[in-house]
Amino acid sequence: MGFRFRRRFTIGPGLRINASKSGISTSVGTRGAWFTVGHGKTRETVGLPGSGLSYTQEQRIDAPAGDDAAPASSSGGGLLLISLVVLLALVVGGIVIWIR
Repeated sequence: MGFRFRRRFTIGPGLRINASKSGISTSVGTRGAWFTVGHGKTRETVGLPGSGLSYTQEQRIDAPAGDDAAPASSSGGGLLLISLVVLLALVVGGIVIWIR
């Protein structure tokens, strides 16, 4: 079994620096949606807060766009759909709290 190290520093609202054994990365976002850059790749994560459900899409920074990347129509559609679902859930949740 190997040792792991991970530490997250909050710089300000929606901005984090992540340090781990493999290096440093930076994350920007809010509850339910994060964009991370580091370790030679980017990561977009969206989810429904409190549900444990999320969707993550990674892409290498140094890879040319046409090599291993999926066509734009299929790679961005899922993330867009999940983003809209998260936004809808946050709006509905805010309305329910406001009504109470």
